[in-house]
Amino acid sequence: MRWLALVLGLTAFPAGAETCRLALALAIDVSRSVDDKDYALQTDGLIAALEDTAVRRAFFDASGEVALAIYYWSGTSHQQPVLDWTRILAPADLEGVAAALRAAERPPQRMATALGAALQHGHDLLEQAPDCRRRVLDMAGDGRNNEGPGPGQIFADADFAGITVNALAIGEHESGLRAYFEAEVRRGPGSFVEIADRQSDFPTAMRRKLLRELAETFAAAPGACDCPPVRPGSSSSR
Repeated sequence: MRWLALVLGLTAFPAGAETCRLALALAIDVSRSVDDKDYALQTDGLIAALEDTAVRRAFFDASGEVALAIYYWSGTSHQQPVLDWTRILAPADLEGVAAALRAAERPPQRMATALGAALQHGHDLLEQAPDCRRRVLDMAGDGRNNEGPGPGQIFADADFAGITVNALAIGEHESGLRAYFEAEVRRGPGSFVEIADRQSDFPTAMRRKLLRELAETFAAAPGACDCPPVRPGSSSSR
């Protein structure tokens, strides 16, 4: 596949890189509720966020390197790698990420929303991540789990210690999705939920989310409590 060739052509991240400050895995929902227009909005929106001046500045902060991985998810049988762990050292690396996103092809079969399976895949991916000071899984989705084990079962069965799970809830197709992602998906020190009320809000929401994840000042100290939200209706962390 074209996307695989592009991925293999990017810079591989060596094991035990002591300068890495963040291993960030982006999980993007391509289930059947995401139509062709939504898919284009998500792809173009993520590329636009990665090309944003402030986001690029955050990637290249002097406090250390960032390792990035991206995968698409839908049903229990579909976890599609778009980008393997890659060092983001210069603007050219982000251009390579954008090329991989443009080349990726969604599955022709429209599948269910297996959020639990997507979480498990993200956990396994981060277990293979380079040695970074923080490990963050960024779950973007527009619906509740409707196939396979739910997020609660995955969190009960897999060890997520040291992994922060953030969420981007796209609320156009299901009501109350933010509360669901707050209760069922986000976990770990400094975790939060970003909201896109409509698919058209995805680019702006993704930009806000990346800026927050890339800034170490937003990360809670190790061992911080998993506290409930302080203010309803705002991007929260626990």
